Amino acid sequence: METNTAILLTVLLPTLASVSNIVLRNQENLRDGVTFAAAVATFLCVLQILANVGNTTSETLVLFEVLPGLDLAFQVEPLGLLFAIIASGLWILTHVYGVGYMRGNKESHHARFFSCFSLAIASVMGIAFAANMFTLFLFYEVLTLSTYPLVAHKGTPEAIRGARTYLGILIGTSIGLQLIAVIWTYAIAGTLDFTRGGILEGKIAGPMVAVLLALYAFGIGKAALMPFHRWLPAAMVAPTPVSALLHAVAVVKAGVFTMLKVGIYIFGIDFLAETGASVWLMWLAAFSIVAASVVAMTKDNLKARLAYSTVSQLSYITLGMALATSMGALGGGMHIAMHAMGKITLFMCAGSIYVATHKTNISQMTGLGRIMPITFGAFLIGALSIIGLPPMGGSWSKWLLVMGAADTGQWVMIAVLMVSSLLNVAYLLPLVGRGFFLKGADIPDNAQMAEAPWMVWLPPAVTAFGCVVLFFFAGDIQTFLSPIVLPR
Repeated sequence: METNTAILLTVLLPTLASVSNIVLRNQENLRDGVTFAAAVATFLCVLQILANVGNTTSETLVLFEVLPGLDLAFQVEPLGLLFAIIASGLWILTHVYGVGYMRGNKESHHARFFSCFSLAIASVMGIAFAANMFTLFLFYEVLTLSTYPLVAHKGTPEAIRGARTYLGILIGTSIGLQLIAVIWTYAIAGTLDFTRGGILEGKIAGPMVAVLLALYAFGIGKAALMPFHRWLPAAMVAPTPVSALLHAVAVVKAGVFTMLKVGIYIFGIDFLAETGASVWLMWLAAFSIVAASVVAMTKDNLKARLAYSTVSQLSYITLGMALATSMGALGGGMHIAMHAMGKITLFMCAGSIYVATHKTNISQMTGLGRIMPITFGAFLIGALSIIGLPPMGGSWSKWLLVMGAADTGQWVMIAVLMVSSLLNVAYLLPLVGRGFFLKGADIPDNAQMAEAPWMVWLPPAVTAFGCVVLFFFAGDIQTFLSPIVLPR
């Protein structure tokens, strides 16, 4: 299959799956089977692109020209291809998980749910393969709009409030800040094409470089930088499959992926280093890392704790870009994969616990590890990866970020990363300890295993295994991403 055909199919197949969910809304098994087939086919198309292109950059596929130098176009490059592999691969597991969760928890409106879910994946594929900032912005907005119904899915007053916060912040930041940055960039550079080494050097200078970067950094609301992070905890009212893929992988990763694309291909790492325009962003990311971790420690609700953990972990990736070093950028890119695998494991385990016991607060989960050993074991592995301990994949991306900070003599940033890992231990491992080593009053000594249905516990078990596998392939991922930091 030609690369251009495969790119188009990665967007078209999830879109068709979205339509099929509405058409087949009354045929439950057929509907879910068609969506699963579309997920597998999308992943295979991404693998075909990998086989065709590897870690090189493909020719640009221009669909149509809007203005001179402004096209709706697609292109494959290593960072986008890695993002596409992660999102399409995890869509398969999360669809299985979503079917088990929605049926096991007796949720309503399945067809609408999976239709919006599929459309969100199509948007992510468009973001991953966007050849310029214009194309990325369009799909970025579609992703926001397609996920709003998912956040509001339960229809409760709390869900509606959370969805309004979600939509308000993400639309407000993208239209009010990011769009201005995109227009400004086009006005001074005459193009929005993603170009290795950036397109702004010699086109803008002085304090205006930092101002333009600020418009992008705060306009990319999905990166959840403080103070524009409240949408992410608010969105935790959504069903757990939404939290698992869209808020642990697709939506938030679209944010930090966009942040990396802007830093590497719009500004250019060397340009940021020469101007020092990203120093303020480095300190803001460091603050977000620590502050969100501290807030996470105060949350008893498991999904709320994981939400603030995500705010913290996303800022690792922003920090990697803001360090303006090759090692920092590679560490940020690798952390997209490592955090995705670890955090989706944690969220799916939270959903597994809820389906089996209807418990949401950590204080209620004493002794549950004795009757749900697979779920709690998977949670432990995912937590160790988020903490950054070997042999879990997360240890390598954090190590690269530390090396990036060391390259620039940013010893405070190294301290921030170390303190953050200790805070990760403090807010993630107590659940495991409480589940395995304390005895719940309502759990007898001879209690039988009471895991959620297999469609709910198996996916996090697979992603937990993935956290270990990524540890051994981290070097390959680094090599795969290395072209993004090569000189122009």
